[in-house]
Amino acid sequence: MKPLVRNAALSSYVEVSKSLGIDPRSLMMRVGLDPVGLTVQDRWISGVAVAQLLELSAAASRHEDFGLLLAERRRFSNLGPISLVIREEPDVRSALELLVRHEYMYNEMLHSRLSEANGLATLKLSLEPGEAMTARQSIELAVGAFHHLLRNFLGTRWQPVSVCFTHSPPADTGTHRRVFGPVVEFDRDFNGIVLYADDLNTPNPMSDPLLRTYARQYFESIALSRGATELDRVRDLIEVLLPTGRCSIEQVAGSLGVDRRTVHRHLAASGETFSSLLNATRTQIAEQLVANPRRSLTEISGLLGFSAPSAFSRWFGERFGCSPRQWRLRRAEQQRFPAE
Repeated sequence: MKPLVRNAALSSYVEVSKSLGIDPRSLMMRVGLDPVGLTVQDRWISGVAVAQLLELSAAASRHEDFGLLLAERRRFSNLGPISLVIREEPDVRSALELLVRHEYMYNEMLHSRLSEANGLATLKLSLEPGEAMTARQSIELAVGAFHHLLRNFLGTRWQPVSVCFTHSPPADTGTHRRVFGPVVEFDRDFNGIVLYADDLNTPNPMSDPLLRTYARQYFESIALSRGATELDRVRDLIEVLLPTGRCSIEQVAGSLGVDRRTVHRHLAASGETFSSLLNATRTQIAEQLVANPRRSLTEISGLLGFSAPSAFSRWFGERFGCSPRQWRLRRAEQQRFPAE
């Protein structure tokens, strides 16, 4: 399947779009992304769709610096669980090497490489979307995000030797020079950042030696597997799409950048069908929601993707052997009078 990125790749997208006078919802729908899904940063979405969205947004807003405006708003938390670990790394080199080595944990489309020679360190970035496409904004977002990260470690007055882009300069380079300083260069042979190798030895001011061991242990527990399985990907997308009422195999396939037959084939390899996984996911979520007395059954019906509460009640009865209201009452009684 084509590479995915975490929802957090579009962090602040809505705010930036509105500030530039464009409608984020309509643009997201054009590339098959659901605006509601942005509320869950740890979900995975199509990297190609994200790249297309950023290009459309730059064109619609007439801002060639759109990707860079997003990069300015990046925070450690946008990296996901790995952010907890890099904050505790002893120096810049260790933190950067960790990000490069485990980039698959936050962006499957991004490929980065750190090298050192003649007193200089070079961080080269590239995108591999799996198809030919323009990705200028995505590249600038990635380079800008790494630059912002390095300044978190090295201080706001730090400046690299150069910031390089393979594409030509925009008509107005004001934002680029404000963000990167006078060292930004275009029409170069790679995208990335060049800095002094000594900068990598700078101690991390955020690091707490007492927390480092715990952070590493936590990281090792979540980094054993290289990325999620195809089954995990489909399950995550089902959770995101259910509240929209458009949770179909076609919609899931579109988000993954493949056709429905490919989704069927991957699920069959795990002994599942789309219907079985949809029902299993719905069942798990339904148990959590119905147990919460503060949520109305009508609201729960919508969150589970049913067109009407009656359809939800029929489905629930088939799965649980009673109505949602009866199940909720039984659960409340069990909590009040637990078995001895």
